[in-house]
Amino acid sequence: MKESERLESASEQRSPSSSPGTNASCDAVIVNYNAGRFLAESVRQLQASPVINRIVIVDNDSQDDSLSLLPDDSGDGRLVVIRNQTNLGFAAASNIGLRASTSPYAMLVNPDCFVSPKAIDAMIATLRAHPKAGMVGPQILNPDGSEQAGARRSDPTPWRSFVRAFGLSRFFKDFGLEKETLPTAATEVDAISGACMLVTRDALKAVGLLDEGYFMHCEDLDWCRRFRLAGFAVLFDPSAVVTHEKGVSSKPRPVFVEWHKHRGMVRYYRKFFRDDYPLPLMWAVILTVWMRFGVVAVVKTVRRLAGS
Repeated sequence: MKESERLESASEQRSPSSSPGTNASCDAVIVNYNAGRFLAESVRQLQASPVINRIVIVDNDSQDDSLSLLPDDSGDGRLVVIRNQTNLGFAAASNIGLRASTSPYAMLVNPDCFVSPKAIDAMIATLRAHPKAGMVGPQILNPDGSEQAGARRSDPTPWRSFVRAFGLSRFFKDFGLEKETLPTAATEVDAISGACMLVTRDALKAVGLLDEGYFMHCEDLDWCRRFRLAGFAVLFDPSAVVTHEKGVSSKPRPVFVEWHKHRGMVRYYRKFFRDDYPLPLMWAVILTVWMRFGVVAVVKTVRRLAGS
């Protein structure tokens, strides 16, 4: 069975009309890996929303107490926990959760991302107001209230990524838009953050699931690009505000995370840009990516040893 057919068979519901609160149900999918107390708090925020129909937690073989700290769901019945026997990565685990979702809207949420009922309502209302949109992301704040990088982005072409990676943003424009003036209304962008992405069921059926060739990082960029290539707009909604602790699961393994981040970027370049660059130049780009990984890995290892 094709992925689009599998997704369609999961639910016969159709996109609702009108405003949030009227048959505007949404399923939340959380991929958890050793998120500790943050997972429980994220779930509590989601449970406060009457729009949330189901909260699907896909656990990637966590070794901490994050699942045992989950709030009681006995009087609610919306919480579903799927336990993987090994760490399948973010993309594969997200797809397991998306397959288990049935509502007209599905939302990927990191376990250290706190999404209020108001933010969910705002994002659904935005998608309803823009029929050509298939995905929307919120304004994401750091715990200190500053805007987090990555919530609104231009396509990270090899050149833009080179500018960002080597600190040349003061001279050239890179892919980050967080330093630009915050828009006053929902705005079309190339990409939003995988920390919180809300999609329509119809778009999900048409585009398909996340590319499981990515273990972690860059699968959100890939998904956004595929949405746009399929004719669906990707929106950034500044009226929907969420807080993201960021890196709760990845901080204990910085080099492992950097490996997959750089590996993901190489996959992204080869998948979408190999026909735009001469082969020698593409290989030079890929070599630069891995050279940067080597430098970053050494720096992070030294810092970790110095702090131990």
